[in-house]
Amino acid sequence: MKVIIQIPCYNEAETLPQTVAELPRQLPGVDEVEFLVIDDGSTDGTAEAARACGVHHVVRLPYHMGLARGFAAGLEACLGRGADVIVNTDADNQYVAADIPKLLEPIARGEAQIVVGDRGVATHEGFPPHKRLLQRLGSWVVSQAAGMPVPDATSGFRALTREAALRTMVLSTYSYTLETLIQAGAHNIPVKYVPVRTNPQTRPSRLMRSTLHYLRQSIPTIIRAYTLYQPLKVFTLLSLLLIGAGLIPAVRYLYFFLVMHSSGHIQSLILAAILIIVGVQTFLIGLAADLLAFNRKILEELRYRATNESTNGHECVHE
Repeated sequence: MKVIIQIPCYNEAETLPQTVAELPRQLPGVDEVEFLVIDDGSTDGTAEAARACGVHHVVRLPYHMGLARGFAAGLEACLGRGADVIVNTDADNQYVAADIPKLLEPIARGEAQIVVGDRGVATHEGFPPHKRLLQRLGSWVVSQAAGMPVPDATSGFRALTREAALRTMVLSTYSYTLETLIQAGAHNIPVKYVPVRTNPQTRPSRLMRSTLHYLRQSIPTIIRAYTLYQPLKVFTLLSLLLIGAGLIPAVRYLYFFLVMHSSGHIQSLILAAILIIVGVQTFLIGLAADLLAFNRKILEELRYRATNESTNGHECVHE
């Protein structure tokens, strides 16, 4: 089995050497271990620092494209280099590299296709109280969207089998963590969480600049990802809410008309008609979106087969 440990980087020349130094060179039950750095348009010599550290592969993106795109580029490069399992970790040495075998054990036992490191954010003393609360809330929301327990939704310390990586398609430009979990739930990919340790913080998070910034970026990502894979459920719910809201003024109008024998209150009838019509139209939009989602699944299957054949047939060319 070949394992490639990928590290998305953006201006990490200072922290990368320590991160690489602590990565395992050998793993139980693994024939080959290689390191791959994705340089996301860095301007501080990150690529050169990676080569100096003895990293096996360096993929340089043409400009700064964001963490999500860097993660996706890493998956593609690892697949092209014949990885059976891909381990993703952060360049700031947040995660304890010695815990990588924990990520591989459920895969080796055939229990999971994706294994995510659980930092225990709900009780981790290294996180401030507001961040712990936000992490718990976010994990609960992603759990509902993904249809499976998600104790640590934002953990980037994870291992993916080749099959899971081929099925993963990152569309977000902000972060891959939330979207890929919702996607895994939609595809019924077995996901398992294992407890992992973290190192002391080396620098402030670049992804979570503030609570407001995180919410502004994460909420649309969750809604978009869930709607993409469950459009009929989303639009049916919206339709029922609109129709239900329309029934309230409709009942009010009928009450005054039949019981009170009043000929007024025509505004209630108009409002009810508008809401019910919009609700029905919303449901029809959901049906159309569901058909488009089915068509997208066909395209994803074609992409999966094409990518599988190309990565098995030849290695992608990277720097």
